[in-house]
Amino acid sequence: MTILLTRNPEMPLTSRLILTATVTTLLLCSLLSGKTVSAQQADLILHGGKVVTVDAEFSIAEAIAVRGDRIVAVGADADVLALAGEKTTKVDLDGRTVLPGLIDSHVHATGASMYEFDHPVPDMETIADVLAYVQARAAVLDEGEWIKISQVFVTRLRDQRFPTRYELDQVAPKHPVLFRTGPDAAVNSLALELSGIDKDFEITDGKPGYIERDPETGEPNGILRSCTRLVKTTGSSRRATQEDRLDRLEALFADYNRVGLTSVCDRGGSDGSIALYQRLKEEDRLTCRVFVSYSVGAQSDLEQIEKRIQKAASSPHHAYDNMLWLRGIKIFLDGGMLTGSAYMRQPWGVSQIYSISDPEYRGLIYVPEEKLYRIAKFALENDLQITAHSVGDGAVHALIKAYERIHKDDFSVKGMRPCITHCNFMSAEAIERMQRLDIVADLQPAWLWLDGKTLLRQFGDERLTYFQPYRSLFEAGVTIGGGSDHMQKIGGRRAVNPYNPFLGMWITLARSPRWMEGALHLEQSLSREQAIRLYTINNAYLTFEEKEKGSLEVGKLADLIVLDQDILTVPVDEVKDITVRQTYLGGRLVHSTAE
Repeated sequence: MTILLTRNPEMPLTSRLILTATVTTLLLCSLLSGKTVSAQQADLILHGGKVVTVDAEFSIAEAIAVRGDRIVAVGADADVLALAGEKTTKVDLDGRTVLPGLIDSHVHATGASMYEFDHPVPDMETIADVLAYVQARAAVLDEGEWIKISQVFVTRLRDQRFPTRYELDQVAPKHPVLFRTGPDAAVNSLALELSGIDKDFEITDGKPGYIERDPETGEPNGILRSCTRLVKTTGSSRRATQEDRLDRLEALFADYNRVGLTSVCDRGGSDGSIALYQRLKEEDRLTCRVFVSYSVGAQSDLEQIEKRIQKAASSPHHAYDNMLWLRGIKIFLDGGMLTGSAYMRQPWGVSQIYSISDPEYRGLIYVPEEKLYRIAKFALENDLQITAHSVGDGAVHALIKAYERIHKDDFSVKGMRPCITHCNFMSAEAIERMQRLDIVADLQPAWLWLDGKTLLRQFGDERLTYFQPYRSLFEAGVTIGGGSDHMQKIGGRRAVNPYNPFLGMWITLARSPRWMEGALHLEQSLSREQAIRLYTINNAYLTFEEKEKGSLEVGKLADLIVLDQDILTVPVDEVKDITVRQTYLGGRLVHSTAE
């Protein structure tokens, strides 16, 4: 089949329409070979719309045809409708816009789906909200049961601080409380007592972290930095069965489909999560394609790390399958910007928000240079994409250095697409070095929206010049993908972090943090075409699948979505509110709104 799409390059993007479409189809080939017409008819045709192909030319067509799970034609209505037969499902788009199925480059689906299994967790924007939740849980739990809150980041509270040990004591004196934000936490007095953390306690396990103390008494003040592992919690929620986990995961994938997602990357997969994905796949309940980066604990010794990498490489899921593919390795290189532990090239600065008192403090890096190099090289040697959680510019530079060293060892990393996860704080130098080696990156636009105000207060405008520098990365030719780092709750906008990709696209266009006026370095904003590529073909490239999906071209998987508004012409502020009318996965309808 040959399809020719032409356009006038001088026409503006928002008014591009298909000018000519010549379709020589497999149908005609079958006629010439003596096969019946019906054998090559399309199963599904969407016509009368604006099909944004996201091909190399960003061409726009009127119609698209699908047979099986693949696209067989894209072009003008008349040409594509010629493929219709008696059994073809024809959908009149009535002028609506079609995009390739969207891809999220970073989720933690199996954990996120179970977050509210025991009970709903309200949104929390203030310390008062946190304390009210703790008090409400204390009223329904037996005395002595743990109250645990995860990932309510202090940078996302209007108060911009942790709840104190004593505030938690007041609302839950008879319950141990853990307020956890990744590796950092705030706990109350009973939690400290049960964990054996007192005035004389010292960290002796050789792992990172420190315990904040009252400067006058030396007593722990309840804030634990990068050592939440020291808290000895016990379970207090009802136990989930395997069927519960499958049902919740299926429900989450249905919501991913609702916001236009047809593929996701699990950036921290375990044996248990892979088993859940496989079970859904076997039962034909898997409605998102899943790329897995296998979680590897970089704090283990090298022998254990290499065994785990080899386990991933020898897994049957390492063989390509467009529904479930184990193709990556994920480690943690530094802390987080939400917890004040991202590893920076320059000191963080004394901070009340982050409880930083040392003017030379630069954050935490977890993997020494030599060990990082060896882990990354071993993963690449085993045909596994390596990525590392790298938030601060110090960590980003350290990871690039490791990839460069591997490349100098007569082991070309070009084409192997080593990745940087998060990659929030960058530099012009880092971008140039990434481009040279085809290093890719997985970024989360929602963090700019959610945390921009706090970061501006902490670092000032100049230090944020290369915070999520989308335009600089695109212009340099570095391939980056958009993701969410979805960790808790089901719901595209209510989740931690929000996974609605249209919200993500809007953030890259407007760069407007919440709770503040104006934009954060608007010169780093994207065009609409670039924003769409961020969640389609770019993410397909991140997972080595740009020839399979990410654009609407003949031969590719028929993953596509129909929008309620035209993303190319709607006012910028309305991009975030676009909804998806239909979602197709391999030509199969997996989401449709009620008419």
